[in-house]
Amino acid sequence: MFDRSTQYSYTAQRNQRYKIFRYIFVFFILYIAYNCLCAFFFSVWLVDNETMKPTINKKDRIIVTSFLPPWGRNSEEDNYLFKRGSIVIVDMGHYKDRPLPLRVLDGFVRFLTAQSVSIFSDEGQYYIKRVIALPGDEVSMKDYEFRVKAAGSSYSLTEYELSQKPYHPVKPNTPNNWDISIPFSGNMDTIILGPDECFVVSDDRSNTNDSRTWGVIPASSINAKAIVRFWPLNKISLL
Repeated sequence: MFDRSTQYSYTAQRNQRYKIFRYIFVFFILYIAYNCLCAFFFSVWLVDNETMKPTINKKDRIIVTSFLPPWGRNSEEDNYLFKRGSIVIVDMGHYKDRPLPLRVLDGFVRFLTAQSVSIFSDEGQYYIKRVIALPGDEVSMKDYEFRVKAAGSSYSLTEYELSQKPYHPVKPNTPNNWDISIPFSGNMDTIILGPDECFVVSDDRSNTNDSRTWGVIPASSINAKAIVRFWPLNKISLL
């Protein structure tokens, strides 16, 4: 990096130290700006599983947002970052409850790896899911498809009718003599969500690592909403 012939020059050594300090200062500013951007506005995520196929596949890169604009809130639902049908990031590892030094270290690792690596990666911290029902909704499932009676509504609709964007979940093939009474059969009795409770699922309905096994989750566990897939380039799309 430096000219060894000038290592005994006081002026050259001072300039070298200033250059190092400038590099460190620029890196520190970029790190702070990056973390502020991720905490309040946008961040990049690398999808590491197939639970949301065919909408999102493994190795896809998406941009998510944690920003909830203060304007345009005409109903109680507008106080949430997400809507029915939104693809979201769910924090099941209780990240906010972890020791501050570990969170700082995790942020540093994520910064250096463009969100590809986390020190909590092996602990099942974050999941990408689709919101099916909001607080106060009634939700049921038949043949791996959900029906939702929105809070305050007098009738139920399919999950697709309540979503702002179309999607096509993957349903597993079941035998002709499949017993609908066994767990994870593709059917679920009606449940009513309480205040601050949401129901989230995978688009790959053969994957049951969602509210069908967790139960309902608090809305506060959803910390970001996916807005666009930008990689691979031939599949760029709004989510």
